[in-house]
Amino acid sequence: MCGIFGISNNKEAARLTYLGLYALQHRGEESAGIVARCGKKVNQFRGMGLVGDVFKEREIKSLKGDMGVGHARYSTTGSSNPKNIQPFLVRHKKSHIAIAHNGNLVNTYQLRNELECKGSIFQTTMDSEVIAHLLARSQNESTEEVLVNSLRELEGAYSLVMMFNDLLIGARDPLGWRPLCLGKLDNSYVLASETCALDLIQAQYIRDVEPGEIVIINKDKIKSINISTRSLFPTAKHAYCIFEYIYFARPDSNIFGHNVYQTRKNLGRELARECPADCDIVIPIPDSGNYAALGFSEASGIPFEVGMIRNHYVGRTFIQPSQIIRDFRVKVKLNPIREVLKDKRVAIVEDSIVRGTTSRIRVKTIREAGAKEVHMRVSCPPLRHPCFYGIDFPTKKELIASKRDIKWIKNFIGVDSLEYLSLEGMLKAMPIPKERFCTACFTGDYPTKLPKKLGKGILE
Repeated sequence: MCGIFGISNNKEAARLTYLGLYALQHRGEESAGIVARCGKKVNQFRGMGLVGDVFKEREIKSLKGDMGVGHARYSTTGSSNPKNIQPFLVRHKKSHIAIAHNGNLVNTYQLRNELECKGSIFQTTMDSEVIAHLLARSQNESTEEVLVNSLRELEGAYSLVMMFNDLLIGARDPLGWRPLCLGKLDNSYVLASETCALDLIQAQYIRDVEPGEIVIINKDKIKSINISTRSLFPTAKHAYCIFEYIYFARPDSNIFGHNVYQTRKNLGRELARECPADCDIVIPIPDSGNYAALGFSEASGIPFEVGMIRNHYVGRTFIQPSQIIRDFRVKVKLNPIREVLKDKRVAIVEDSIVRGTTSRIRVKTIREAGAKEVHMRVSCPPLRHPCFYGIDFPTKKELIASKRDIKWIKNFIGVDSLEYLSLEGMLKAMPIPKERFCTACFTGDYPTKLPKKLGKGILE
């Protein structure tokens, strides 16, 4: 998760970065920050909370400059703490480096230990700070060599937007877990996690930053280094995070070259073919379940209804930092329409079930609204294995399907029936070949070797 954004060669850099982060708010609601460069001077402002709460007009005006880098955070490695707000800014040898990181490294502990043994002093618990130390320690090298030699030491998922003195830099790991796209606004180049951020500022989408690519932007000039072809990384298939299509990305975005909305509808259609339901109506769990539910309704012929209304002033429950906050927000977030649900056999379409607690509360609410039967269909397979590449379920105990069968989960949630889309059906619904995806959270087949010591909070 996390939303990252960068723009160069624009006098409104801070304001456009703010708008870009606003469009990417769904990727992280914990904290937000912007670093702006004006000549040799660098200014920053960061805070806990939503983008619109952290930045007011005064803060945006104070961030003068023609280059900006921004970050909306969702914590995986490193705790929910103000000191971990990004972008991470360091000043070193009369230079400055600002890093906005989306993803999760799996060799953080090893790299950090090596750096500390060589005298590095760390200020945060973020894996992103490790990247800054690697960049800062390089000596007598060109910028290209510094970038390549530092990034070759990283293992795991990273999409990066960095300010390196007067250069704006984007980079993506060789397996391409997290999305990162390149756009242009007049004479300004733009980097963003998703194309919805480009749309908001009316920038033109150029292309995705490729897996294993570094783009170096100097005002209105751009240079690409494909580090994968330099044999600096082992040859491997891509590992695009399939959960980006299922849940994370905004439906109006194109990621990995294809539209998210259409992909979620395809998942719903496949779900209806595999897991039919004898029901009167199909309802989604808004908002992430909306589009799979539309596809399910179209393929099954069961009428689509909006049975629950979302309070849009409440954020996404899955990406809240604690279970207590998640449970509270579930109750505040959705309210049933009793006239739609009463005496109906209801098919609920969910995008996924992670911990099961929010689904249980939702089903209870729907039954209390008068539903005769409640059947749940899920547009992905059971999540059985932890993710170490940027999704906040780093241990098996947080996944209800890791040790429980579907019958037990059905009874826990309180539905009359529960069925998941198969792995084969999910991959069939995707717009790109199945070999390009990371599906480790479903299969346990991890694309990288995992050290013994990793996961959220390993440094605390």
